[in-house]
Amino acid sequence: MTSLLLVISAPSGTGKTTVCDRLISSSPDITYSISFTTRAPRAGEIEGKHYQFVSEERFKTLIRQGELVEWAIVHGNYYGTPRAPLEVSLSQRKVLVMDIDVQGGIQIRDKYKESVLIFIIPPSLEELKLRLQHRKTDDEETINKRLLGAKEELKYASCYDYYLVNHQIDETVNKLKAIIAAEKCNINRMVFDIWDGVI
Repeated sequence: MTSLLLVISAPSGTGKTTVCDRLISSSPDITYSISFTTRAPRAGEIEGKHYQFVSEERFKTLIRQGELVEWAIVHGNYYGTPRAPLEVSLSQRKVLVMDIDVQGGIQIRDKYKESVLIFIIPPSLEELKLRLQHRKTDDEETINKRLLGAKEELKYASCYDYYLVNHQIDETVNKLKAIIAAEKCNINRMVFDIWDGVI
């Protein structure tokens, strides 16, 4: 099988990071693409595991040097995917998970046609607001901006291959595993004679 590039996007507060963490810990064949960001770490986030936290000056240098395969400004902060680790992971024929926003997801699809895009949505905007409030990292004004951003992001759901409603974390992770299993059987991912070893 060729490598599987899995792009997972979701509005802020949907539970995407938790879903990705659970998915990646479920199998040694699933790896994580660690993005650069200029925002400050949130509680529980670990440098080099969830993100590489850099200054805006350093981020702009990465852009100029062509070291990012995609980048975007989201809620006033820069986010981007380093090119070199992504290419290494793809050469190893593993499942590479990218936790990126819709702008980045569309950029990846343009560059990697074989990528699989999955959009995770909350059960409702009301539930999303509750999750953002429960997170206790943003004031009310910021939460309202994130909700407006979520409405805009939802417009891009039709550009994705799959969408999942994150009612419950384990259920969402199991659905992601099912998508991976199905994509591994996709005839277009085979790199050998399909009858080799069968007859």
